[in-house]
Order: sequence, then structure tokens, then C-alpha cells
Amino acid sequence: MKRIIVILLAAATFAVAHAQVSLVPKPQKAVWNEGEYRMPEAISVAYASANLQKAAQYLCTSWQKEGGLSATAKAGRQGDVRLSLKKGKAGSYRLVVDDKGVELVGADYEGIVSGIATLRQLALLSEHDGHMPFVSISDAPRFGWRGFHLDCSRHFFTVKEVEELINLMALYKINRFHWHLTDDQGWRIEIKKYPLLTERGAWRIPNNQDTICAKQALETDNIDMLLPRDRWNSTSPNEAFTSQSAVAESRPSSLYGGYYTQDDIRAIVAYARERGIEIVPEIDMPGHFLSAIENYDGLSCFEEVGWGEWFTTPLCPGKDKVFDFCRDIWDEVIALFPYEYVHIGGDEVRKDNWERCPDCQRRIREQGLKDEFELQAWFIHQMENYLNKKGRKMIGWDEILEGGLSKTSTVSWWRTWVPDAVDQVTAHGNDVIYCPGSPFYLSSPDVVPNLRSIYEYELQPARLSAKQRQHIIGVQANMWTEWIPTRERMFYMFFPAMTAVAELAWTMPEQKDYADYDRRLSGQLSMLHRLGIPYRTPTLEGFSSVNAFVHEGTLSVTCKDQLATVRYTTDGTFPNSSSPLYTGPITVDQTTPFILRAFNPEGRPDALVPATFVKQGYLEPVASPASPLAPGLIATWYEYGGQKCADITTAPLKGDYAVTDVCIPEGVKGKIGLVVKGYLNVPADGVYTFALMSDDGSWLKIDGNMVVDNDRPQSPHEEVCQQALRQGLHYLELRYFDSNGGMLRLHVVDEQGNRLNPADIYRH
Repeated sequence: MKRIIVILLAAATFAVAHAQVSLVPKPQKAVWNEGEYRMPEAISVAYASANLQKAAQYLCTSWQKEGGLSATAKAGRQGDVRLSLKKGKAGSYRLVVDDKGVELVGADYEGIVSGIATLRQLALLSEHDGHMPFVSISDAPRFGWRGFHLDCSRHFFTVKEVEELINLMALYKINRFHWHLTDDQGWRIEIKKYPLLTERGAWRIPNNQDTICAKQALETDNIDMLLPRDRWNSTSPNEAFTSQSAVAESRPSSLYGGYYTQDDIRAIVAYARERGIEIVPEIDMPGHFLSAIENYDGLSCFEEVGWGEWFTTPLCPGKDKVFDFCRDIWDEVIALFPYEYVHIGGDEVRKDNWERCPDCQRRIREQGLKDEFELQAWFIHQMENYLNKKGRKMIGWDEILEGGLSKTSTVSWWRTWVPDAVDQVTAHGNDVIYCPGSPFYLSSPDVVPNLRSIYEYELQPARLSAKQRQHIIGVQANMWTEWIPTRERMFYMFFPAMTAVAELAWTMPEQKDYADYDRRLSGQLSMLHRLGIPYRTPTLEGFSSVNAFVHEGTLSVTCKDQLATVRYTTDGTFPNSSSPLYTGPITVDQTTPFILRAFNPEGRPDALVPATFVKQGYLEPVASPASPLAPGLIATWYEYGGQKCADITTAPLKGDYAVTDVCIPEGVKGKIGLVVKGYLNVPADGVYTFALMSDDGSWLKIDGNMVVDNDRPQSPHEEVCQQALRQGLHYLELRYFDSNGGMLRLHVVDEQGNRLNPADIYRH
């Protein structure tokens, strides 16, 4: 009998520990107790006030769908689960699970649905269906704005897919859905006064983004990159974009697209509000408006419209009819979205048309504006005034700073290369939402999110005054879908990075601990797997993209996902379910091109991960220069607008800069092509690791040998490679170009894993 009791106590302790380490975001205060509450076969969820009925129904629906539990909502205070309200901090809740059932008390509706998110996770993380560990939780959010952005213009997502995303947001206490509904590539919201916006603007001949997706499907053996067949307005969708074996450049035979009716919008808004999520619609203007401009005459400066070097023809702020058109659209949008905020975009606006447009130039003179930047600000202010009169607050991307910021607008800061934007906005007395491209853009196909950089991001920097920090209202992650054509790819890019965003936004800094979060992540991945949600397997670790060795090399692979298996090939083919299974370190004595791939328990393959092992001799040092060397390197700036490192020196020379480390020198901006030269002072013979991070392209040569090749337009991406080097001086040349971003960094690491100090290793 004693042994049975010990075993039962051990099982209960394991279940408690499992839930305790796995909840995300981490509660502010949780007391875990021994024992579990076993829910009855028919669970009653009581709500103490009528305004909690929808929350109770939401909980019942979630438990039924996610755990097969039978639950019914009823009015009153007596039930297995009891929901009620009590005044407290906005969004806070108290949850108690004991032998009497579940007591959930929220300060408001949002507090209740946040507590429901915790209940959903407790049930999903339980080792036994229908059981929840005894616990007492007091919890409240750090920020009121905990957001996620989805672009449905570049690739369209159905009502069902959007609702599935919203339900997952609720599971992680993400409470703001920034919905990007219009852009150059597609108009996705029905506007009854202007039916051509969806009749024509919602459909397109497959474009270069679709072609890139089709090519990636072939090149990366990934069916999630193929456009779904139900997004075509033809019974015979083009095989080039729906079949992995078809030729990607073949002529399209049907149109791709889709849109949301106003009834669809109302249903999604109601679904989100039931889960405590407010939707912020974005109707981007005056730029990114081509899907409207192409279908209604007189909205642009000139009849000829289309793409310029980077962006499309914008609206013409010199024409009064443009404002009538925009106001008509906002009237219908506002009627569909009850939340107080709307988003106007305001980013990446071409101004060359405005410079030569008589109407725009007349408007500049009449309004006493200095230039086209102030003309854009004037347009934004006109629209904001209208939105304010309609009872809405306006948000814009941080470009709305240019030309002058109003007193009432809120700014989404995304441009990492404008680091003082937050300082400017908050000093002006305006609110800011953090969503910098690095690390909060989860969209890039060649960037694996760094969970630590997300988790530990400083949202309230000490350089800001206490008053300025009060204007930072929250954080959100953004997903642009140029290269995300399917539900499966969306969720793959969304998770597990969003778990780090959720905890950053919810949990107070003093409660956060990355090592603790990292331990809880395993339980979260198991939970997502149980829900049937595709997710990115955490980075396979233990090796570089290029691994140098002199005598023997060893491939060692670690993976934090306990459910994953890893398979590999060495002949250049894609690993599949029949490829060799990685079971332990592999020793090689010759150059070997490994391709690794993780698989989930159902055999779903993850990304291809190259790990080339290269047998090398040591590169010998160069002869010591005759003259003494100074610390640091020389960076030469060329006014380069291309996309190949080799061509940088063909551009006009701007100047030389002495730098102490590999970086973009202060004052270098706009069109950037950098050539960084000098010497690397290697302290001892060994194999050195070079981690080159850039946005956009870069490469590193040592003694004329290509060591790191990161030479392509891209979002921030780190390429890690190795080279065997003898002690002494080695000639270093690094090239970098920036198309639209701005990030450059190089870490040099020795065989012991120590990062070398730039002051010790760089000379010129």
C-alpha cells in the first residue's frame, strides 16, 4: 500500500511540475499544489453576469474542440467552473483550481479571457485528459497592446484560417490583431460603393512573389510553398503554382486571389471580440494603393501607373476627389470595425510623381508646405482629422514622422535603421508600438528567428525618461506574406517565435528568465503538436553552415524539440523518411556535404539545413607590412543601389571611415555599398568561426578566399562558417550592400567558443 501511495504522489508531482514549467506566458504569481482536479464528464461553466456569457461559451467550445471535453455554459454562480468579475488592474485575473473545481475572477472581460487562456493551456498540457493540477494564480499583463500583424494582401487567407489564427492568439494572451487588408498586390475587403476594388483588385495574374514561392517549393522540397488550389477563380488553377513538378515560369491560365465580404468581416470581428481580441484594420495610403488606383480613374497624378524602382504609383494628394474616395472607404471600414484604433499605413511612398505633378505642386504652394515630405504629412493629417471626427484614433508606420507628426497619432516603429524614431515620437508626447524589423518580423524565408533576441528585447530603454516610457503602449510581431502562401507556412513561421513575443509582452521583466522559458518551450511544442499546428523545429545546433577541419571533423547535432527526429544525406539529395537517421556524432575525414532535416512524429519534414564539412590546410599568414599597423579597419562607402557585392566598387565613391569593428559607420545611409578592409590578427593556429549578420547582402574573404557568402537581398540573416588559420596577420576584405534596411555585424570565435575582442584582432 505504501508503495502505491508513493507512486501516486510521484505521478501527481510530475503532472504539477509539467504544467508549472510549460505555461506561456509565465504568470506573475503561481502557487502550485499537489493534486489534480478531475473534471466531470459533463462540465458546467457558470457565469455570474450576462456580459460573461460569450466568454463561458468560448471556454466550452475550446475544451470541446481541443480536448473532447463536454461543457455547457449556464447563468449563475454554481458550477464546476465559475466565472465572475471583481474590480482590479485592467486585464488582470485570479485563477484557483482545487478540489472544489475552478474559480476564475477577472477585473474585466479581458481578464476573464486571459484566465481562460491559462485554463486552455492547463488542460492541453495535462498528462491526463480532463485533469488539471491544483494551482492558485494571480496574473496581470505588462502591456495593454500585445499584438500580431498579418498581411492578407500579398497572399490571401480564408475566414476559417484567420479565425484559427485568432484562436491561437487568444491561447497566448495576444489581444490586438493588426489586419493588413489592402496593398498593391490585392484588395481584400468589400467596399460596396466601389465594387471594382474586389471584383478586379482582389484578383491577379500570378506575380513574381508567386513565382518565387513556386521555385522555393521545388528548391527546398516544401509543398507548403505552393499556392492553394482554392485561391483561384478558375476550375483549372495553373499547374505552375499548385504542383511541385510543374515549371514555375509557365503562363498562368487563371487568376489568384480572394476577398472578405462585409459579412465575413463582421463574423471575424465578433469571433475575435469573444476571445478578448480587438482588430485594427489597415488600409494603406497614400502609397501601397495600386490595387485601387489601377481600377478607378483619376486617383494618381498621371494616367500611367505601376512600379518605380522600389515602390508603386501613390495617390495624388493634389486632387480633391482622392480625399472623397478615401473618406468613402473609411466610412465603410469604420462601420465594420468597432475598435477605437485604425491603421493608415503611410509607409514607403514614392514622391517622384509628386515632384512633377502640377496638382501636387499647387497644393504645396497653397498650404505653405516646404516639400513633398510635408505634402505627405499634410495628406496623413487630413485623413487623421477625418478619422478622429468619426471617433477613431489613427496609427501609422514610423514614416509618418517625416514632414511632421500630429499630436494625436500613434506610431508603429518598424525601421531598425531609424533607431531614434522611438525617442522622437515619445518626446513629442505620442504613443509607440514596438515592432522593429529585427527581431519582430517573422516573415523572411531565410531568417530563423532568434528566440533569445525576441525574449530579451528591451522595450523600455533607460535612455528614455519615465514620461516617455509611459508612451510605449506595447509590442507586436509582424508577418508579411510575400513568401507565405499557405496556412501551414504561416503557422510554421509564427511558432515558436510567437511564444517568446507573448511572454515579452505579458510578463513583467523581473519575472522573466530565458533559461526557464527555454525549458518550458518543450511542453509548448508538444501542445502545438497536439493541436495539429505546424511549427518550426527549433534550430538544429552543434555545427555551422561550413565546418572546417584539418585532420578529422565531427558532426554533432542537438535539437530542443523532443518530438523531432533528424535525418541526413551526403549526396546532395533531399532527406526524406527513408534517409539515414541521425543517432549520434558522425566522424568524417574528407570533405562531406551533409544536408540535415528534422521530421515531426507524423513524418512532416522541416527545413533543409546544410552542414558542409570541408577538409582544409591552414591558411598561412601574409607578410607583415613594412609600416606599423593601427587598430581597427577601414570602411569605404560607395553610393551603391545594386544587389551584388562584386559590383559595389563600380558605384560612386563617397568616402573612407576608420572603424573599430565591422559595422555601418555613423553617417552612412541611403544607398550603401561598403568595402571593409584590413588585417585579422589571429592569436594561434586553429579553426575559427565567423558569424556574419547582414541586412541585406554581404560576403567575407580572408587572404582572397571566400569564407562567408551571404550575398543576396534579404532580411537580417546570420551565416556562420569556419576557416582554418595559422597564427599571424591575414588580409580581410568584407563587402556589404543595403537595399532597404541596414544591419551589419561580424563575430569571430575561436576553437574554445570564445568571441575574440575586435580591439585585439583588427588592424589596418
